[in-house]
Amino acid sequence: MGVTPSRSADMGTAEKVLTTASRLFYANGVRAVGIEWIVAESGVAKTSLYRHFQTKDELVAAFLEREDCEFWQQWDGVVAAEPANPKAELMSLLDWIGKRVSRDGYRGCPQINVAAEFADPEHPARQIRRQHKAKMLERLRNIVDRIGVTRPDDTAVQLALLIDGAFTSDGRLSKTNAVRILQNGADALLGDLSSKKGVSRAASYGPGRKRRIAP
Repeated sequence: MGVTPSRSADMGTAEKVLTTASRLFYANGVRAVGIEWIVAESGVAKTSLYRHFQTKDELVAAFLEREDCEFWQQWDGVVAAEPANPKAELMSLLDWIGKRVSRDGYRGCPQINVAAEFADPEHPARQIRRQHKAKMLERLRNIVDRIGVTRPDDTAVQLALLIDGAFTSDGRLSKTNAVRILQNGADALLGDLSSKKGVSRAASYGPGRKRRIAP
């Protein structure tokens, strides 16, 4: 059954509100952006906005859930290229993250940024951030376990801290050094395993290999 015109228009309104709010939240912070600003930028009436998002917190949660979904879609695309080599998989992830954090206009991890604005641990933003970081730790734990490190739990946490540090680097990682610093940091955490398991970064990627960085 097809979507009726009124239903399609209704979905379009919600998308316009969420897209506008997402752009404003990421660029300015959640607390700095009021509903009136979102209404003015989106061109959607306030009554229509509240029909889809009854509170600002619901809109914030929708923004973070969308960011979360897009992040894992990109992560999955990166690791799919290295299905049989966990060391190359990890280095490919750090290549992607290094390019992500050094791109123009990058303002950090949305989950970390927004959660920092709310003190209540039960606020939706804090809950989504916890779930996001727990999922990242679980995925890193899976990778290092397949690499064969001696203490996979500790190494997974250390890699998660390395990545979160990159997300909050505030411009200290440039386009010329971000990938190198992250990959060298991971090599240091993995110790001499890079020479015993997996392959080197140069062999992993090959000449001229590029990865797409989503906006």
